[in-house]
Amino acid sequence: MRDISAKFWATLQFLTIIPTPKLEQPAVPQLSWMPCIGLLIGLILCGLAILASAMQPMLLALLLLLLWFGLTGLLHVDGLADLVDGLAAAHQDKSRLLAVMKEPHIGSFAVMALLLLVLAKFVLLLTLTLASEWYVLLLIPAWARLGAAYWAEHLPALSDGLAAWCKDAGQARLIFWLTVLLLLSWWVNPILMLSPLLLWAWKCFLQHKLGGMNGDCLGAGIEVCELMLLLLCCWSL
Repeated sequence: MRDISAKFWATLQFLTIIPTPKLEQPAVPQLSWMPCIGLLIGLILCGLAILASAMQPMLLALLLLLLWFGLTGLLHVDGLADLVDGLAAAHQDKSRLLAVMKEPHIGSFAVMALLLLVLAKFVLLLTLTLASEWYVLLLIPAWARLGAAYWAEHLPALSDGLAAWCKDAGQARLIFWLTVLLLLSWWVNPILMLSPLLLWAWKCFLQHKLGGMNGDCLGAGIEVCELMLLLLCCWSL
């Protein structure tokens, strides 16, 4: 039980800026905890929306956006930037793609992708707050992070960085979280029950374009799926 708790705190510490207890011994992050951490992020977002529901919608949307990005320390946004730069510069050369993704600098393609991401998320969050439908934020981060565990479990690692801890989700845990999130989605907003199709689509994209995944691919997938789920929820209004 202590080992399970340590892995949860280690994963939370790795993926967010949320304060965690000091671990007596170093623990390896575990991707099977990612949906749970997504639910925690969603709970915090919904808490802010409830507390600030009387606020002007545009300001509330901005606060939600800043909190959403801030909770993860922009970790997944960095992955999206690296992946976009790599795809733009690779020209079907896998070794060049990985080399570009490892570079600390970002190019014009990444800058444009990040600007579009921020703008799109802000507009979609504003749409939700205007309709008082912000409760879907409880599940969107969890679905996207279930995707990360799913992609890591079913795609080969492109580098050694994730090989030590990314294959730990297990089919039984994935099915458990899939069932939980489907049931919650049916209660919160049935449109979210289409989420597994988005997760599968991103897996197919990575398999076709890269032949596998790394940390940047998982982070980029989280951002893309969150954006697409926001769009689905706004479309269903």
